[in-house]
Amino acid sequence: MKDKKKFSHPYIPNSEAETQAAMLKEIGLKDIDQLYEDIPQDLRYKGKMNLPSPLLSELALERHIRSILAKNKSCQENINFLGGSCWQHYVPAICDEINQRSEFLTAYAGEPYEDHGRFQALFEYQSLMAELLDMDVVNVPTYDWSQAASTSLRMASRITRRSEVLVVDTLPSERMLVIENYCRPLVTVNKIKHWRKSGLMDVDDLQSKISSQTAAIYFENPSYLGFIETQGKKIAEIAHGAGALVVVGVDPISLGILTPPSQYGADIVCGDIQPLGVHLHYGGGLGGFIATRDEEKYVMEYPSRLFGITKTCVEGEYGFGDVAYERTSFAEREEGKEFVGTHAALWGITAAVYLSLMGPKGMQELGVHLLRKSRYAMSRLSEIKGIEAPYFKSPHFKEFVVGFRGTGKNVAEINKALKEKGIFGGKDLSSEFKELNNCALYCLTEIHTKEDIDFLIQSLKDCLK
Repeated sequence: MKDKKKFSHPYIPNSEAETQAAMLKEIGLKDIDQLYEDIPQDLRYKGKMNLPSPLLSELALERHIRSILAKNKSCQENINFLGGSCWQHYVPAICDEINQRSEFLTAYAGEPYEDHGRFQALFEYQSLMAELLDMDVVNVPTYDWSQAASTSLRMASRITRRSEVLVVDTLPSERMLVIENYCRPLVTVNKIKHWRKSGLMDVDDLQSKISSQTAAIYFENPSYLGFIETQGKKIAEIAHGAGALVVVGVDPISLGILTPPSQYGADIVCGDIQPLGVHLHYGGGLGGFIATRDEEKYVMEYPSRLFGITKTCVEGEYGFGDVAYERTSFAEREEGKEFVGTHAALWGITAAVYLSLMGPKGMQELGVHLLRKSRYAMSRLSEIKGIEAPYFKSPHFKEFVVGFRGTGKNVAEINKALKEKGIFGGKDLSSEFKELNNCALYCLTEIHTKEDIDFLIQSLKDCLK
């Protein structure tokens, strides 16, 4: 029987004993344990790890992986009504065709002379997003909405030199945690209440909490819970009256029909480009964006890359490159205002393809379509005894909260029954919001047909009998 200590794993080349011995000799060590001398003995795990034996044949390994993948239930074979900051929108084939080109797919933090066309593609992305958002400056996409919102609030704190931000309490719990963690310990995060009936921000609570230390007010429109915040202008007036900035998170796909935040007072706008031509990818191909006016006090506080256009030494020729690179965490590293690492630039290029394909008219038509779909679904759901849809008495975009309190069943039971019929029901909100116990967040997009919605209605009626 082969000595376990000398076992060579077929997929880990350096597990070969002779290879390990040669590596140790090269660095002047007798055994691997010498590499870990700085780790105290009491912190080292002495037992045997509970790991299965390796699969030694390629065929056995492939079968094992396929058996794991077969457990997954995707949105391809099920009708999906889940949303909540990651949505199933239709992705035109050209989006995948372009983002899989080798000069985009494999490029990483290079320069124009080696990543041909990438800088220009991202400049075009920024330009298209700026037009959609009615803002001047947009960054190269960073990690996701949560990080973009957190950075926006830190930017506001540095611009105003204040140490507090007010955030509406209808944000998703995960985003709230990221914001609190990102702002700690330099910026205090306090919550603003919402009105229970409408879901809208409680402006009375806002006025009682805003102070000379408030750097920014943050809310999302449409909100995480689907309703449209109709008090944007009033919120901005309160914030600006106290010398604070207004930061608004927005689903960019809504801006074909909804007024962009800049037109009701937003100073910084952020969000995620995932709905703009990016697949769900087991939880989302996410990319956070930040947008501001073209003013130095804003631009110099971006920690992420910005690409601009300029003349070259050749008459009539233009090139693309970094704007004020010295302000980024890439340039300043440990001296940077905050750190931003690898960007989601590939999704920025994808979003540019999507926006250029759709155009203003296409985005408007899509927005109207989404409104009609959600309106029809809410109307049909409200016909079912015990169901309240929408839960909040406000206008909604593509998502809305559904209450199941009068049905005699909880959301988990209902979603289990729906799953058996090939339906992913709404996201259970019970653990995120105490007042939304036995409520779920439903999402309607252009992928849903009238037949899909009618099938949901009938399936709910069947499981509630």
